[in-house]
Amino acid sequence: MLSPSPASAASYKCKTSTKSIDTANYNGPWADQWDVKTTLCAKRSGSYVHAYAKVSWDGPLFGEPDNSAIFDAARFRLQIKKSQSGTDPVKLSKDFYGIEARLENSDVWGNYNGSYTTGTTKWKASSANKGYADGVLQLDWRKCCGGYHSHNFKASPVV
Repeated sequence: MLSPSPASAASYKCKTSTKSIDTANYNGPWADQWDVKTTLCAKRSGSYVHAYAKVSWDGPLFGEPDNSAIFDAARFRLQIKKSQSGTDPVKLSKDFYGIEARLENSDVWGNYNGSYTTGTTKWKASSANKGYADGVLQLDWRKCCGGYHSHNFKASPVV
């Protein structure tokens, strides 16, 4: 699964949204918010709906470079949903785990800022079906809080 090239990315319809996420395993006096921006993109190519996501963040200053103990696990779940009346069913779901290492990677001063782009996924839809990209950032904070906590973002436009 490859990320779209800049030339092909232009044909995608995208929606960007942001969230401020608290570092759940820290209750000290210092700022601990992760400002996360996610862009969910979808395009139609023949009978296929293609999707990808780009996630970027401005994390807290932990003062410790490259801390692999911030999370027990992290993933971005990218979904393609069929647009229909009522609840939109998930037609394809793929978890991308490479985001954890990126989230835990800082600059030399301990600033946790970065980005991650998922690979592309595709769903074969009939010509009458429309679909869109949806996604959720799931964070399992180190030794805290009972597993993954989900952070939803705004879905792409319907294609």
